[in-house]
Amino acid sequence: MSFENLNTSLQLRSLVTPEGVLELSLAHVPVPELGDGDVLVRIEATPINPSDLGLLLGPADLATVKLAGTAANPVLTATIPTPFLKGLAARFGESMPVGNEGAGTVVAAGASPAAQALLGRTVAMAGGAMYAQYRVARAQDALPLPEGATAAEGASSFVNPLTALGMVATMRLEGHTALVHTAAASNLGMMLNRICLQDGVGLVNIVRSADQAASLRALGAVHVCNSSSPGFSDELEAAITATGATLAFDAIGGGKLAGQILAAMEAAANQQASAYSRYGSSVYKQVYIYGGLDTRPTELGRNFGMAWGVGGWLLTPFLQKIGFAEVVKLRQRVAAELKTTFASHYTATLSLAGVLQPGNIAAYAKRATGEKYLINPNAA
Repeated sequence: MSFENLNTSLQLRSLVTPEGVLELSLAHVPVPELGDGDVLVRIEATPINPSDLGLLLGPADLATVKLAGTAANPVLTATIPTPFLKGLAARFGESMPVGNEGAGTVVAAGASPAAQALLGRTVAMAGGAMYAQYRVARAQDALPLPEGATAAEGASSFVNPLTALGMVATMRLEGHTALVHTAAASNLGMMLNRICLQDGVGLVNIVRSADQAASLRALGAVHVCNSSSPGFSDELEAAITATGATLAFDAIGGGKLAGQILAAMEAAANQQASAYSRYGSSVYKQVYIYGGLDTRPTELGRNFGMAWGVGGWLLTPFLQKIGFAEVVKLRQRVAAELKTTFASHYTATLSLAGVLQPGNIAAYAKRATGEKYLINPNAA
């Protein structure tokens, strides 16, 4: 194929109708003309992250999935319950591309030296629309992978690695000294554990089963608390006391867990108090919710004094806050430690058409801990 004459690229699209129907399809979209500083990347690996599922599937009822079209060009529909439609009104009728990050081979490049230097290299990228055969990006936004690294090894070089590094950086910027992390047996959680072990940062890992706890301990995790254990509250307080953690990142979001973490932080702080205060400890405690594995309301018992906060945390605003020079440093660390600290493992690899198969949707939409799926848009 002559990549200079490549006009279209097959791309996965997600659309929501005003009538409450989610429609997933494959479309041939124009490939933009390359500018001097651009590169054309053949996408060979792109992960399905929880953040991708929000755009791909949204709140659709997967029990209503229907498949039509052909094997090569399937069209999948599902019903979106009426209570969720108001929040989706801004995207009614708009066919949207999906996929936050990915990796592949630079097959064409603009005239600039920076772009030409990437020709033939395997690079990783972020920025959306990655569930496509080809993607144009600015050369400065493409991360060259180490010699010998595959696209699959570099596909998850942005979202999880930079989120984990961003958590540690946020801790330092805000004056905390140790962390609590929920859903800690996830791909991201394992990365964070490796970072904290390497950097000497105290980390309390919260998981949901004994098997997950054992997996993390096998990776060297020191403080692991199982939220399904009868003694969870006491174990959490002991781990927070040992580490001095006053900052938490919560992927669960709903239910009582955020409040339990604050309460354990308060109890740990009160152990060091020299006198009783009816207003609670003056030690500031912060929980950032960055995910929504539990979609129920967040419940706070208010048994943690008055020096506390609960807020949201997202990667993109954090990267904008620290500036391009600091982001480059984080990206360089990811590239250097791609096969160690930031290694990712996948349950299966799907084609673009395979993403729309109901059986596959049922598997990757579970967001099961330890099960991460990869897409190769150029696979048959």
